[in-house]
Amino acid sequence: MTLLRIKNLKVKVEGKKILKGVNWEIQPGEIQALLGPNASGKSTLAAAIAGIPQYQITGGEILFENKNITQLVPEERVKLGIVLGWQSPPAIKGVKLSRFLDRIAKVKIKNERVLNPKLLKRELNVNFSGGEKKMAELSQILALKPKLVIFDEIDSGLDIKRLAKAAKIIKNKLIKKGVAVLLITHWGQILQFLKPQITNVMVKGKIVCREKNYQKILKTIKKYGYEKCKKCPFPAN
Repeated sequence: MTLLRIKNLKVKVEGKKILKGVNWEIQPGEIQALLGPNASGKSTLAAAIAGIPQYQITGGEILFENKNITQLVPEERVKLGIVLGWQSPPAIKGVKLSRFLDRIAKVKIKNERVLNPKLLKRELNVNFSGGEKKMAELSQILALKPKLVIFDEIDSGLDIKRLAKAAKIIKNKLIKKGVAVLLITHWGQILQFLKPQITNVMVKGKIVCREKNYQKILKTIKKYGYEKCKKCPFPAN
């Protein structure tokens, strides 16, 4: 059964049309990637799936496990198993990371934590390095026991060592347990570690190409730019 299906999704942000009819779907345990230039609509798609109120859905629908969730608030979507990993998670003073993890966990997560124990005693994301923020966020995601995780630029600001560690956690603690993962990336660095089954390209608010060979997509973009993807013989919409 398809886990999430998007049909002709149109989204406005502050009155401006961003998504202009997106069709997309993902299966349980599948890794997909979404690439595109800046301001192409990648993060808007992530926010729309998560239900962020500022992203106004003006057309189409979002189905999760065959249920129409287009009008659900973010909290209800999280309860269903949809989790969004932010590119720049906020710092929260006065709240220790360990307490935050315990409060959001659906089950005991002692064996799921991927952090240095010293980090658990610190305030959430306060003076965390880029790598520490990513590891803290991965711990939060694991605590929620998701069915679908959308990572928005998880490879941003991480060196190769940290990136490899994050990819290993995603593979072993999410993918192998049947969780679907969408990797939104501008640079594509994470793909060499996780090797998505399908790579999508978004340009100007539409998914213009869908390809199984992520290396082919990356080579095309590097050589010709994203405009070449508009002529893809296997368009998604």
